Amino acid sequence: MLRFVTREIPGLIVVEPEIHRDKRGFFLECYHAEKYREAGIDVDFVQDNHSSSNRGTLRGLHGQNPQPQGKLVRVLEGEIFDVVVDARRGSPMYGRYVTIVLSSENFKQLYVPPGLLHGFVVMSEVAQVEYKCSEFYNPKAEFSVAWNDPALAVPWPIEEPSLSAKDAQAPPLADVQDLLLEFAP
Repeated sequence: MLRFVTREIPGLIVVEPEIHRDKRGFFLECYHAEKYREAGIDVDFVQDNHSSSNRGTLRGLHGQNPQPQGKLVRVLEGEIFDVVVDARRGSPMYGRYVTIVLSSENFKQLYVPPGLLHGFVVMSEVAQVEYKCSEFYNPKAEFSVAWNDPALAVPWPIEEPSLSAKDAQAPPLADVQDLLLEFAP
């Protein structure tokens, strides 16, 4: 059984699988196309990505245009503090964020629809994150927004994260308006 929980940002869905545990370990269904479609995640995923990051690594906030990606994110090892920002022009939730802890212990997944900004910081010693994408990665389409943009005021649980050079130089959301998608209800 899979439980699908909608969040405040339109299209953002938390997936909570039923975990069957016994003395041997556990079993869970981590993807079922028909059930996901019925729950509103009607996406043909075309690429899977897997990252490993150390404690304090912050990846994001990332968006794509053109070729915006919808992402189904889960953690295979460790724990992350995941952040999604609605960056779709005209959205009733524009500029607002949702946070969630994803871990290898809670097995939750997060569906992030195209047009939203996504990022996370690693809270455990190491975290392995895997995500399915609705579009192929295009490095020319990717852009970053400052993780600590004061206009967003995301309550990151870290003050001095380890960042890539690109993320360290990312502009505030107000400076990337020409890269944002329009909200389509």
